[in-house]
Amino acid sequence: MSESVPVSCPSCGRRHTFVASVHSCACGAPVAPSLAKGAPVEPVTQRSWAEEWVRVRCAACGREDHWPRPELGCACGAMLRIPLRREGAAGPAADAVAGDPVAGDPLAGPARPPAGPPAHIPLPRTAAAPRPSFRPLTIRTADDAVTAAALYLRWLGFKGVIRTGEGRAGRPAGIDLRGPGVLAQVDPTTRPATPRSVECLWLNGLNASVVSVFFSLAGYADEARARADELSVPLFVLDLTGTPRPVNGPADELVSAGA
Repeated sequence: MSESVPVSCPSCGRRHTFVASVHSCACGAPVAPSLAKGAPVEPVTQRSWAEEWVRVRCAACGREDHWPRPELGCACGAMLRIPLRREGAAGPAADAVAGDPVAGDPLAGPARPPAGPPAHIPLPRTAAAPRPSFRPLTIRTADDAVTAAALYLRWLGFKGVIRTGEGRAGRPAGIDLRGPGVLAQVDPTTRPATPRSVECLWLNGLNASVVSVFFSLAGYADEARARADELSVPLFVLDLTGTPRPVNGPADELVSAGA
C-alpha cells in the first residue's frame, strides 16, 4: 500500500493527506521515495533540474533510478514539495539515496544535479504556473454536485467539459461529464462508491483513450480505493461546499500536474 502523510499548506492552512506515488523498477518491483512524517512542506517558488528529481534505490534489486520528487498542488494555488526521509524504509517503498539533499532537511546542502542523464526518465510532469484559487459551488442537490465537478475539471485545465445529458444517445452508463481528454463520473448518493463503479469508469476511459476521474459525496469503499490505485483512476471526495479533495495518489498527481 502507498505511504501517506498529513500535509498542511503553509499558505492557506488547508490540510491534505498526501499519498506517495508508487513507480515500477526495471526489475518489476514497486518503488517510491520514503516520506518524512511530521516535517514541514516547502512551497515551490523556483524550479531547477536538480530539485525536480530524486534518486531512489529499489529494495528488491538495489538499482538506483531518478523519479519525480513528490509534490502536492493545494486548492489555493500553492505547489508544495513533500519532504523525504534520508534513511530507512520498510518493504517496497525504497529510500531516497543517502547523501542526496531532500526537501525539509535543514542539514542538507545545496541540491546537486544528477551525474549525467538519469537511468530512467518517466513521462515529464508539466507543473505549470500556479492556478488561481478554485471557486467552489455550494452543493444542495445532485445537479449541483455534477456542476461542481465540471468547474473543478475546468480549473484543472480540461477545456470544453460538458454534461453528457440524461437520455442522450450513446451516453456511456455512469458518465456524467466529458471533455477533450477526460471522462468523469459524479456519485451524489449517500453510499460509498463501489469497485464496480470504478472499474466501469476506467473501462470507459480506456475505450476512449482519455483520463477517467471519479467524484463522490460519500467517499469510497476500501476495495474501491484499492482498485482505483491499481488502475490509476483519480478519486476525489466532494464536500458540501463544493470543494473536491483528492483521496489517492493518482488524484494528487492530477492536481499537481493539471490537464
